[in-house]
Amino acid sequence: MTRKTRAAEAFLSTFLAITAGLLLSFAFLPFMGIHPLSSLGLLFSSMFSDRYTIGTIFVKAAPLILTALSFAIAYRSNLFNIGAQGQFYIGAICAVSVTLGLQNRIPAFLVILLAGLAGSLGGGAVGALIGLLKAKYHANEFLVSMMSTYVIAELMDYLLRTFLREKAKDYLQTDSIDPSAWLPVIVGKTSVHLGVVLAVAAALLVWVLLFKTQAGFRIRAVGLNAEAARMCGIRPETQCILTLFISGLLAGFAGFIEVNGMQHMLITGLDADVGSYGIGIAILGSANPIGILFASVLFGALKTGGTTLGQVSNVPASIIDLMEGFVMIFVLISYFVRHKISLSKTKRLLGKAVKHD
Repeated sequence: MTRKTRAAEAFLSTFLAITAGLLLSFAFLPFMGIHPLSSLGLLFSSMFSDRYTIGTIFVKAAPLILTALSFAIAYRSNLFNIGAQGQFYIGAICAVSVTLGLQNRIPAFLVILLAGLAGSLGGGAVGALIGLLKAKYHANEFLVSMMSTYVIAELMDYLLRTFLREKAKDYLQTDSIDPSAWLPVIVGKTSVHLGVVLAVAAALLVWVLLFKTQAGFRIRAVGLNAEAARMCGIRPETQCILTLFISGLLAGFAGFIEVNGMQHMLITGLDADVGSYGIGIAILGSANPIGILFASVLFGALKTGGTTLGQVSNVPASIIDLMEGFVMIFVLISYFVRHKISLSKTKRLLGKAVKHD
């Protein structure tokens, strides 16, 4: 099977999965006395209703791009980083702490630069720790990364109740960061900020890393066959730590761009589903950074259109969550089916080759 054929099959199955998810979720609307077709039309028209709404699609897509890249680069090395949510949180904590501590004391561009560096390294440190436990003690990175999210979420809650809590002590959030430390808006009359460009640049850099560098080849080689890679002089343990460091770094960077680019403060439960959606988006994009870009924009559009739909119609907000959930489920099912079909074809070809010999 050629690469073009595989890409066409992946595109078709993904398109059908998304369509099935949307149709099934909107099939619930008649039970609420709401016309599904008109609501579906309103959903798509609302996505592109004005300049600001279109910009919001890309703003919502930016952190999804990064958390999806976080899962994808680990997946390419046969590792499962399920803790992008926690690494996102630790990146947000580090970014807001540095920003609040340095704003109005040093030049604004340095504050932004240091906050981004702190957020990225914070997430990377968590990822590297998970990689170290995997490499040195053979810990299951799936479980360790998943449980680390709960630990970090509780840590964030503690900090928002103590050291990072806003001065009035009324809400579980930090003080707002100074506008000088915000990521600048780059498209007039929208909320599109520099973080959107940085997220897209990160996707392109990860693509170059994976497919155009020796470091990327080592990551993929370990993912395909760790023992064969070892025989070629590649140390899987080192690659494990390095790969999970990069994975965590991307998720931590997402925390930075969300705090300094959009929220301008840290609040409890910040983007509580950005990590889980990142996994689905990575699968939807076949763990390819370019595919992830398009898949993230799609989910950004669904989130934006769903919010607008809830504001201008009687469609409840829960339907939007249901819609996103169904789309995610059908995408995962389509990936499983494609994988099974691919294995079946490979077995048939091997069987024919053995008989021929």
